[in-house]
Amino acid sequence: MRAAGLTLYPAIDLKDGACVRLRRGVMDDATVYSNDPGAQARAWEAAGCRWLHVVDLNGAFAGRPVNAAAVAAILAAATIPVQLGGGIRDRAGIERWLAAGISRVILGSIAAKNPALVREACRAFPGQIAIGIDARDGLVATEGWAETSSLGAIELAQKFEDAGAAAIIFTDIGRDGMLGGLNLEQTLALAAKISTPVIASGGVGSLADLVALKNAAGRAGGGKIEGVIVGRALYDGRVDPAEALALLAR
Repeated sequence: MRAAGLTLYPAIDLKDGACVRLRRGVMDDATVYSNDPGAQARAWEAAGCRWLHVVDLNGAFAGRPVNAAAVAAILAAATIPVQLGGGIRDRAGIERWLAAGISRVILGSIAAKNPALVREACRAFPGQIAIGIDARDGLVATEGWAETSSLGAIELAQKFEDAGAAAIIFTDIGRDGMLGGLNLEQTLALAAKISTPVIASGGVGSLADLVALKNAAGRAGGGKIEGVIVGRALYDGRVDPAEALALLAR
């Protein structure tokens, strides 16, 4: 395993300015946890988290930033680095968010539709670009998960093997928000095929799921598993952030 352990990324998903969690990416199946994104960011930082994972859900569907004010509130409230995805589709958008204080921009839909732009961004902003690969039954989904392509998740990840991305964020849509555990099989299969660090996402429901991730990654020699995104389980209190941080740091 990595000597520094795994990074815990608490998720702040933004819909209409509020912090929500979806089930399987369905916008009409949203639970609102906070109407104050800045306060939520401060809370996760106070709990000891060293990164924040923020997604503009409206932006992912619209193809342009929608929750810019909420993101600005998070940046103003937190001192820890923030990675942001959702609706970022061009070089100008990447540059605006990095200039605003985002530490890492996540490119998702555009990775499948305009890989040249992603490669260009990785070269221009080393260490500041992550690639979001969201999969439904192993196939890449785009446009806020509204469209499913014929492209396999591993195939897409391999296209960027030499691009210099900071990380690949792999999400199993079918498990996202369902608390049933990560798709370890697909996550580890992807990590085994690439050298880019992988961040696991989608389905963490308990501390046991984090233990399973660490154990599975260790058995697979999975030093490439860099971290894990946790959303609903943290908000519902199923996962205590202090316990999760201690476990993942070991």
